[in-house]
Amino acid sequence: MKLNRILSSLSVMALFATPLFAQEAKQPAIDPRFVLPATEDGLPGAGPIRRYEGFQKKWATRRADFAKHQADDQGSLVLFGDSITEGWGKRTEELFPGVKIANRGIGGDTTRGMLLRLKDDVLSLNPKGLVMLMGTNDLAEKANASDIAGNVKLIVADVKKANPKLPIVLCLVFPSSESKDRPAAAIKAINDAYLVAVKGDPQVTVVDTWSLYANAEGNANPEEFPDLLHLNDAGYKKWAAALRPVLATLGFLETEADSFTVEPGFESLFNGRDLTGWGYRKTPDDVVAKMKQNQAKNPGKAPNIMIIEKPILFDGLSSSPDGRYVAMNGRLIVTTPSEGRKVQQVWTTREFPKDFTLKLEFRANPNADSGVFIRQPQLQCRDYPLAGPYKELKNFKPLAWNEMVVEVTGQTARCTCNGEVLEAELKLPETGPIGLEGDRGQMEYRRIRIKTN
Repeated sequence: MKLNRILSSLSVMALFATPLFAQEAKQPAIDPRFVLPATEDGLPGAGPIRRYEGFQKKWATRRADFAKHQADDQGSLVLFGDSITEGWGKRTEELFPGVKIANRGIGGDTTRGMLLRLKDDVLSLNPKGLVMLMGTNDLAEKANASDIAGNVKLIVADVKKANPKLPIVLCLVFPSSESKDRPAAAIKAINDAYLVAVKGDPQVTVVDTWSLYANAEGNANPEEFPDLLHLNDAGYKKWAAALRPVLATLGFLETEADSFTVEPGFESLFNGRDLTGWGYRKTPDDVVAKMKQNQAKNPGKAPNIMIIEKPILFDGLSSSPDGRYVAMNGRLIVTTPSEGRKVQQVWTTREFPKDFTLKLEFRANPNADSGVFIRQPQLQCRDYPLAGPYKELKNFKPLAWNEMVVEVTGQTARCTCNGEVLEAELKLPETGPIGLEGDRGQMEYRRIRIKTN
């Protein structure tokens, strides 16, 4: 009987012990490749690497999980960043349908941490594109703007070494709050340093995601950042809308031709396939003189103006020789200048001396600055709520397509956007071409058509 009781007790112990042993067996050691180095000796970059226990564990486990999906994620559009990037989650399936995306965000990471894991987590995927958002955690760790931008510059340099044609989309640091150790002035300093770090690099497209979200004080809005740091659903939809035009220009989205049919009585000024009927005109001498004057008064700050010595026709070309104007799937795209700001215009080769009605649709990236020229005079065409001048429009749809209608009678034009008056009596010369300007950010135009009376 005593032996039976002993055996029974051992059986009970084994019953409760087995799940514990099995649980321990399911937790293999993390591969040393994915563990943060014990010290910073010899590590590239500058500034903080977070080392609190919870972050180190997450950094290692997420990276180990990334490695498991390396084969499946080959050729992806990679989202690279910290918790805000990680927070996309499954939203990308709805917001970027059909796009193969690999999320490589790790909550709490800094730019230096991202630099350390770039090769294994990103470049090993042979990505087709890279969207980066980083820097807010560096700021919380009291890093300076120079070190943060320096890390970003090193990341860009490593990407370029791996693939000199890989498109990089750099999002500016989002606004937050001083209560989160992320004051507006410090974030602005980082963003200014980013712009300097990538200026003139055609491989990098900057998206102004700071202006997109910042309130009048330069801080985050609780409606989109409930904790003044992380986005909610509305915030992610807004970010997606800001990225969508750039991703479309890079060939990830909106790959079908526009099916729009021109109304009876109208003729198309843009065929949607190439830039036939458009080109560069010689830059007027007075414009050149004014540019030089502005640059002398504001050295390093006045926008660049492209000087055209003689006319250039774009018939049959899908892109202007400098790549600034691109025809793609029904859209005439004014690409983001790598210089930050660059003023230039593309013109119709025809002039329009008779009365006419011009219709077109435009889509402006955050804080983009452009214009439509009517026989030469400029009608401002921008991301109006952020860039002005028509900030009080009620029907304007930010980050979406808006319709502009220009009705010319004699030497006066009535101009509207989605039915709201922009200019009731814009003064015009007797004749002239139609032009589209580029300055800051990406602008797109489509369905450009005219009816001559």
